[in-house]
Amino acid sequence: MNLPLKPLHVDSLKEACVKRLEELILSGELKVGVRLPSERDFAASLGVSRPVLHEALVDLSAKGLVSILARRGVMVNDYRQSGSMAMLSTLLTYHNGKFDPQLTSSLFAMRILVEKETARLSALSITIEQMDLLEQFIRLEASLDRNDLAALVKQDFDFHLQIAVASGNLAYPLILNSFIAVYTHFTSLFFDGCRFTPVLDEVYAFHRCLVEAIRLHEPEKAVQIMSELLTHGEQHLFAILGKNSKED
Repeated sequence: MNLPLKPLHVDSLKEACVKRLEELILSGELKVGVRLPSERDFAASLGVSRPVLHEALVDLSAKGLVSILARRGVMVNDYRQSGSMAMLSTLLTYHNGKFDPQLTSSLFAMRILVEKETARLSALSITIEQMDLLEQFIRLEASLDRNDLAALVKQDFDFHLQIAVASGNLAYPLILNSFIAVYTHFTSLFFDGCRFTPVLDEVYAFHRCLVEAIRLHEPEKAVQIMSELLTHGEQHLFAILGKNSKED
């Protein structure tokens, strides 16, 4: 019997501990500035071993949720002051992937800021080889199977990533890659809601115009088209998210 089963995922004790601590901090049960109990006492109250708790705290420290201070213990941080890009996935998980207007708007504002600049720089400095890659993306989009949601999402991310690479700025591709899980979460919702509608054709028309502006080395036009593309996507995504929230 061939059943379409996916592998089961069971959180490790450390992963479960990390999630529980994240919930306690983000919910405000563990308040900013509070010093956590000793690892021995805290581990006992959580029902995990001390090594498991310590590993979880190290993960939280890397995200900026806590600070591990020598001889002072572990302090809860304000993630807005000390958090890293890893917090984006944590915040999305905390909201169970559901629509949170402030988080979603914040992500789009950051994306527009970064990607307008990648479009501008690409139009100024793109190489022949990089231009060939962008044109390959455009040709591939015309032949994508709209039933293959994963392929649509990957193609879109790779297209934007290639523009970031073509910008010549080493940091911009790293920024996009650092929140790929969050990026593709929202683009999956977007493409799932519009892949069989004219909206997807509009997206690909924007892509063609953007690549042409970059090819002609027109930075101002490239910025304008990128802005229109992302605003178009944001408007349709918010409509999809709003509809899903009402259905929930």
